[in-house]
Amino acid sequence: MEAKPSVRPWPLVAREAGPDLLICRVRHDTLTSPRTGANLRRTVLETPQWCNVVALTPERRLVVVRQYRFGSSSVTTEIPGGVVDRGEEHGAAARRELREEAGYTSERWSYLGCVEPNPAFHDNLCHHWLALDARATHGQELDHGEDIAVDTLDLEQVRAAVWSGELRHALVLTALARVLDLRPPGAARIEASAPAPRPGE
Repeated sequence: MEAKPSVRPWPLVAREAGPDLLICRVRHDTLTSPRTGANLRRTVLETPQWCNVVALTPERRLVVVRQYRFGSSSVTTEIPGGVVDRGEEHGAAARRELREEAGYTSERWSYLGCVEPNPAFHDNLCHHWLALDARATHGQELDHGEDIAVDTLDLEQVRAAVWSGELRHALVLTALARVLDLRPPGAARIEASAPAPRPGE
């Protein structure tokens, strides 16, 4: 049996704090490459944990939020979510964000797991939560930096928004993919028991 290649952790040589950017803190780590022995300086963004919520109403409509995003300079369609506050449990943060951003609450919550937003330079996790039978029970509680419109989409509208590119936030897609089949009609389906197609097939 062919041996699998191994990758070793890089030993830490030095760590230097960088500027606080409000949404994250910059850190510079100097590490030794196990392959070459060279010391390399790398940037890490120390970032709070995040959460987002797949909230479905009793009619199985997805609660979405629309807001202007500074990075893309565009209005995006997303699901409710945000930062897990210091000392806050991520499930509590999910409940808070759904209520504050969208005015919805739920009594049926399930944890969908977490993902690493970008382990190349982020050190945080994004936790996905599912809220069933979500209902509009409150007014929005937006902070001074938020301007959010709330809507609901039926599941076919959600899929169409994904296929059209209207809904393309990567962390939103990873959450939705744990609940819905987002593949377009006619897309190839690869079963675990069947061999994957070769390039060109």
